[in-house]
Amino acid sequence: RAHPASWDAQALVAALRPLTPRLYSIASSMKEIGAEAHLTVAHVEYEHDGHPRHGAASHLLATSDAGARIPVFIERNERFRLPRNGDRDIVMIGAGTGVAPFRGFVQERAALGARGRHWLLFGNPHARSDFLYQLEWQRALKEGHLHRLDLAFSRDGVHGGAKTYVQHRLREHGRELLAWLDGGAHLYVCGALAMARDVHAALVAALIAHAGHDAESAEHHLRDIQRQQRYSKDVY
Repeated sequence: RAHPASWDAQALVAALRPLTPRLYSIASSMKEIGAEAHLTVAHVEYEHDGHPRHGAASHLLATSDAGARIPVFIERNERFRLPRNGDRDIVMIGAGTGVAPFRGFVQERAALGARGRHWLLFGNPHARSDFLYQLEWQRALKEGHLHRLDLAFSRDGVHGGAKTYVQHRLREHGRELLAWLDGGAHLYVCGALAMARDVHAALVAALIAHAGHDAESAEHHLRDIQRQQRYSKDVY
């Protein structure tokens, strides 16, 4: 409807790529919740040309009844795992549903009695409607399973001004972040690809501002941390 053309149905279908699988991070630890796997899914809904549209996978999940059987598969991600040493600190940066694996991380480390610290930086548009797992994070802070929580709700309090995202929180706390990394902390980034790029730029800026690097040596330093498997990304 939006882009009329003279194609017939067969030509249109032949030009389309196959539907790609939807991959969701597991948002839980079996040590905490047993034989289940929790997911964090945003239900995609919008209108186009007056017609309702939905995300293929998210709408299937949102409209399936309790007890429905849905085919799934597990895809291992060896590059996005907790450090084997539970004494290591971890810094978790996630926006939107990118917070999902970090819920599982904190559950797992709490169940194992890991002594490393946990710092979560989370962003979404609105605190009132989009603070995913708010009560769980607050409880984790109270119980000592989460040691620091920094939030960025980009649409709250904005009246024509600049929006605040997780990368801005990184720039604000760049000195503390570098102190964690210098102490051996593992850094994890999960969420949209554009967010991950902005987070990387904020890390470079922190190294320039607080560690005496120039842009080239800052990039080299981050590559070193990646080679040490202490800087992991799960982006989409």
